[in-house]
Amino acid sequence: MDPRNTPGYRLHRSLTNLKRIEMAGLDDADQERIEAARTLLQNVSLLTQPQNNGDGDAQIES
Repeated sequence: MDPRNTPGYRLHRSLTNLKRIEMAGLDDADQERIEAARTLLQNVSLLTQPQNNGDGDAQIES
């Protein structure tokens, strides 16, 4: 299976592409949308990464 077809890879690529966007030429509404998308993707990334703290019963609370 091609690793580029995994959800984690696509999530990483989306976040990387959003970080590369030059914000200087965008209007305020577009800048806010990009910041919101970055935040959401970072939160999803944190939730989908396995925790390596040794506690198998740990739960993430929202």
